Order: sequence, then structure tokens, then C-alpha cells
Amino acid sequence: MNKRVVVTGVSAITPLGNDVETSWKRLLAGESGISYITRFDCSNYKTKIAGEVKGFEPEKYIPRKQVKRMDRFNHYAVVAALMLLKDSGFELDEKRGEDVGIVLGCGLGGLETIEEFHERLLKRGPSKISPFYIPKLISNIAAGQIAIFTRAKGPNMVTTSACASGCHSIGYAFSDIKLGRAKAMICGGVESTITPMAVAGFNAMNALSTRNDEPEKASRPFDKDRDGFVISEGCGLLFLEELEHAKKRGAKIYAEVAGFGASADAYHITAPDETGDGMARAMVAAIKEAGISPNDVDHINAHGTSTPLNDIAETKAIKKVFGKHAYNIPITANKSMIGHMLGAAGGVEAVFSALTIYNEKIPPTINLENPDPECDLDYVSDGPRDKKINYVLCNSFGFGGTNACILFKRFEE
Repeated sequence: MNKRVVVTGVSAITPLGNDVETSWKRLLAGESGISYITRFDCSNYKTKIAGEVKGFEPEKYIPRKQVKRMDRFNHYAVVAALMLLKDSGFELDEKRGEDVGIVLGCGLGGLETIEEFHERLLKRGPSKISPFYIPKLISNIAAGQIAIFTRAKGPNMVTTSACASGCHSIGYAFSDIKLGRAKAMICGGVESTITPMAVAGFNAMNALSTRNDEPEKASRPFDKDRDGFVISEGCGLLFLEELEHAKKRGAKIYAEVAGFGASADAYHITAPDETGDGMARAMVAAIKEAGISPNDVDHINAHGTSTPLNDIAETKAIKKVFGKHAYNIPITANKSMIGHMLGAAGGVEAVFSALTIYNEKIPPTINLENPDPECDLDYVSDGPRDKKINYVLCNSFGFGGTNACILFKRFEE
């Protein structure tokens, strides 16, 4: 079968804005969405900063009664999905809904709900636990809620693979359309875990930045003074569609999905393989599926977490795959501005990758003031660039050594 798959809709809710237009505009401007944590008292925490979504009002889209029965990550998922369908111009009805599926990436699910009800259990006993407790927290409920609100009745599932969750979801949605299992798919990633337990847990691993005096400068991928990632939240979704189906309805096409690659380091529970071998194999697989040469890739949206180990391993992996051409490729790290959204990261960064092709503009990497000698590639630290891009490789790597890469291409008939 091997049908062609295109991106006909995008949406995003990020620390930079509550819609894709605002988020993209501020990303290109090199603005940071990182600030001090307001969700809980973090005065005794090593980390006091995060990428919170600000001023978000789910009640504008979701009935107030339903809002109370949903965890925050479900709010983001449903609202982003409704915005996505509006952007795609795809109107779902009972019949068309059977042709549209959902594969959503989510790393941790309703951690905020777990913490809230655990405290209630200890203070007030088991009889005070709500019947909505379990349905609020399970990660797949976000995909289920999207289906309920949109009437998408095709394949419905969630991929949970740590920080690669969003990227994996796009890869598997891409595969379902290629194989003829669906005509269109809602895919991407969602996460909302800026909670006491999450921050404490990542602090215990020394994974988070503690640059509390300068929140906007804390996330600094590839910089020698980086000291960890900045936890963030949000949602990024794409509407993928079989090409002929999209053309028939006159859809706007942002980009084409050309290839997907996945691999495992089989190395360590949290640290990446220091040689970058697993990351490299995922990149090679995506390039191979697209049927192109590594030299055809002219932009990389890096995982770029701002952690000491990841940035070096990813740089080594890029050199391993592209050789001398690695030095010709502009590489951007969105996390320098939006922080690390965990399971949502791949979804949001894929949205920005598609927009990079469509708008012919490469977002910058900010806070790269003192390059790490081991990170010596072109990380677009001098501001945004106007450039016609034919192929963008979007990387996502997660705990457990899981790797995923999606390759987008400029759409041509």
C-alpha cells in the first residue's frame, strides 16, 4: 500500500502561548517561556523554575462540569485537538469519524491527580476518593477524551516511552495511514507534571537545572555551563492525512511525513549510550525509510535537553550519521525556550519542525553563550534564519534508552 502521508493541521499549547500562532511567533523571536513555579510552594526545593502554561482557560472549550472531572493534561489534550481540527478544516461527523484515529504520546499521565487524591486518602480515608480518580489519571484517557469530544472513532491509543512518547505517536500514526488502517490521524504529545513529586523526583536524580536566579537562561542546550533540563508542560498535535484524501478536500499541506525510525540503546535506565549509537540508528532508520541520502537532510530539530550527557551523545550521533555534512546542518533546540515537556516534547517539536518547512524559517537556540568544546556543530545560536528547508529530522530520546526520529519533507506533487 505505502500511501503518502501529509500534515494538514497543527496545534500547540506551550509556555510561550496558548495557541500555535503565539507559540511559533515567540519561538522565532527567541523568547523564553521559563519562569518561577507557581503551582506549589517550592521554597525548600533545589529547583524553583519550570515552563508552566500560563493563563490557560479550558472552560472556553470544555463544559465546567467536565473540566472538574479531568486532570490538567486532559484539558490540554482536548483543547489542542479542537484547535487542531479547526486548523485542518476537517469536519468530523458520524461517518467520517470512523476514518480518523488517535495515537497520543504521554509519559506520566495524571500525576497531579495522583498526588491530590493520595493526600486526601491519608487525611480523610478511602471513602473520600472520587469515582473519577482513576479515569482522571490514566494516560490513555487523554486519547479517549479527544475521541469523545471530536467523535474520532478510528484506532485509539497512547504511546508511553518517556521523553520519546510524542515522537513515537507520530511514527505509529504515520504507519497506520501508510498501511491503509485510517485515512487521517490525530497524533502528538501531551504532558502536565509540574508537581511536588515530579520536581522532587527529578531533583533526586540531579536531572533538573538549579539556575533559579535566571529562569530564562536556565535551559541552555549545548552550552558548557548547562546543568540540567527545565521541566515543562503543554501539548503539540498534528493532523496527519493520506495525501489523496487531503487533496480531494483541498486541504492546506504544511509538510509531508517521509520517514520514521526507532531504536533502543540497551545500555542504561536513564543515561544515553555515550557513543550515541542508539540515537544514530534511529536517525538512519528514518532516513532509510524516506529513501534519501543523509546529505539531503538540511535541518535537525534536536532533542537538545540541556543535560550534560544528552547533548554530547546527540552531537556524537549526528556526526556518526552525517559525517562531514553534520557541520553544514543548522541544528535547533526548541527546549532552550520552552523547556522539556517530557512526553509532549516530541509532539510540540514536530509541530515546530513542520512549521519550519512551511514558513521557511529556522528557530534559534538561545542561551548558547559558551559552547561546549564537545558540541561543535551549528546550533543556530545567532538568531532565526530564513532558509528553504527540504528535509527536517526531529529527534526525541527518552529514559530507558528509547529513541525515536521523524523525518519531514517539503511537500511536492
